[in-house]
Amino acid sequence: MSRNLLTLIALALVFGFLAVRSVRRSEDPSRTVFKWVLTLLTACFLRWYVWPMTGQGGMVTFISIAYTIVCGLVLFVTWYREVGSFISQPLTSLFDGGNLEPEPRPLYSMAQAKQKKGQYLEAITDIRQQLDRFPTDFEGHMLLAQIQVEDLKDLPGAELTIQRLCSQPGHAPANIAFALYSLADWHLKYGADRDAARRAFEQVIALLPDTEFALTAAQRIAHLGSPEMMLPATERRKFTVAEGVRHFGLLKELQPIKPVEKDPAQSALDYVKHLEKHPLDTDAREQLAVIYADHYQRLDLAADQLEQMIAQPTRPLKLVAHWLNLLADLQLRSGADYDTIKQTLQRIIDLDPKHSAGETARKRIDILKLELKGKQQNQSVKMGSYEQNLGLKRGGISLKR
Repeated sequence: MSRNLLTLIALALVFGFLAVRSVRRSEDPSRTVFKWVLTLLTACFLRWYVWPMTGQGGMVTFISIAYTIVCGLVLFVTWYREVGSFISQPLTSLFDGGNLEPEPRPLYSMAQAKQKKGQYLEAITDIRQQLDRFPTDFEGHMLLAQIQVEDLKDLPGAELTIQRLCSQPGHAPANIAFALYSLADWHLKYGADRDAARRAFEQVIALLPDTEFALTAAQRIAHLGSPEMMLPATERRKFTVAEGVRHFGLLKELQPIKPVEKDPAQSALDYVKHLEKHPLDTDAREQLAVIYADHYQRLDLAADQLEQMIAQPTRPLKLVAHWLNLLADLQLRSGADYDTIKQTLQRIIDLDPKHSAGETARKRIDILKLELKGKQQNQSVKMGSYEQNLGLKRGGISLKR
């Protein structure tokens, strides 16, 4: 008796667990409840009415067989969809993900549609409703700030939204940098406020020190326009343009118009002064290195400028490879030997042999001797031409002192 009772309790627990689980996952709970009630009644009918019809010695009567078949058909009709789904689920789950519940995500399609219709306040309301459910969603904060500054012309409100985003923990550094870059651009575009843009870039440096994002922010600070350039176009200083050649098309000999080249020495001085204020400006340091190598023939000074940037630990590999390639170019133009240039290119390979820059460096090493040979031939041709033309100049500079 106790064994039968325990078996009955165990079956009841299993039955109850399966019933509750299926009802929770069902798209139509009321229909699933009806199926389980019908199944329970059918099981009770079989247990206490049909099975007792079994005759002495285990003989099964015709009526009990008929009742059993009818009950089986009832259960089949009730559960055939669920049974078929259970059998095919291992295969179909490979395509539809099975019973895994989708990850809840915010939806901004309605807000974006209202934005396009000019219903900006309604769009902001929808965005805030999504942010109430997902308070750290990056896309929602940026969309809200964009509508505030571009559509409602509310730059202070957009700045407050960006600052709230930056104060939240867990955001990726790239997202924080993008948000503050956008804020700086908005200050320049809509507020013509150079100082506010500088503060946004400085916040990137403070929040993400020793990263490529801080380097980019420092670069942007170095290239911020002067306060005069931030004024409206009607208030900017006017420049006087000198009159060109009259009746240019009637001239017998047309001289090509060349842009006025700036004195390399003055350019170098300007870059040095600029780097004293903005030492992280890599563009200016590159230009200074080129002037040192090409104009002053001081490859050592040029290499020193490039090595300062290469030595920084937070520089991306792509930038380091670019500077090493530039150093190799300067060495080639300055007449360095094969081993020196090869060693510079080998440094690119050593950074990451699997990177595309390393593969490019390998190909360049393979043709490096051809480059050196072509450079030597060009130098010999230019020198011969110079020596021949030198004697034809009247009043030229004497080679003798």
